[in-house]
Amino acid sequence: MTEVVHTPEALQQALAATRESASQGPVSLVPTMGALHEGHLTLVREARKLGNPVVVSIFVNPLQFAPGEDLDAYPRTLEEDVAKLEAEDVAAVFAPTPETMYPHGPRTTVHPGPLGSVLEGKTRPTHFAGVLTVVAKLFNLTGATDAFFGEKDYQQLVLIRQMVDDLHLPVRIHGCPIVRDADGLALSSRNRYLSAAERATALAIPRALATGSLAKARQLLDATEGLHLDYLVTTAPDLSELPVGYTGPARMLVAAKVGTTRLLDNAPIEVEAPTN
Repeated sequence: MTEVVHTPEALQQALAATRESASQGPVSLVPTMGALHEGHLTLVREARKLGNPVVVSIFVNPLQFAPGEDLDAYPRTLEEDVAKLEAEDVAAVFAPTPETMYPHGPRTTVHPGPLGSVLEGKTRPTHFAGVLTVVAKLFNLTGATDAFFGEKDYQQLVLIRQMVDDLHLPVRIHGCPIVRDADGLALSSRNRYLSAAERATALAIPRALATGSLAKARQLLDATEGLHLDYLVTTAPDLSELPVGYTGPARMLVAAKVGTTRLLDNAPIEVEAPTN
């Protein structure tokens, strides 16, 4: 049975019960903010393949929400989430309070560097400091040796890898492909905010990415009534700018608002040399 714990001490006790000896061993972590969907459960299944005890954290992190964002409205469905995770046989659900995570308030934080101020960081300048701070704390509190993140929040994934590299954290980061509904929309806890009509509008986003062409994608999105584009860019896989004349693997990333819901998506693409 999956144990739900709320403190680091209780988490360590739960993990100790899963081990044959009292010695500390590998732990796989899947950090979430709850409101779990199939994308989260896919991460859990990937984590289980390593054979380690799997911890899923559920914590709506106030540090990554700016004033006026949807912190208070963000869905909190702990009972439903735990039921889903019990079916996946995870070792423990770590559901701390803000007071547990930040007993002294947001006193020490992790600065994301220049990459944290572009794309999502341009619109949400404090967001990635909040993300990296909570992720670093979760690594320490859970003793994670492996951590699993989805590629839907691609900039977040790149920044977490950067943090692990720059701070020499002993955690292996596993990026997992985006999981989509049958209609192509990337799974997100915020999709529940969309009306049926808004969801139909939002389907222009995966269709645009599927073109593999920045120009074609922009044309499609600009022509979609009810969709307000924030950014649409093509970058190198590490989010650096593509040099002039570049050919090879790249990433197309988009952020757009449909109604009051801000949606993110991205896709790997190949940049090909122009044909005469």
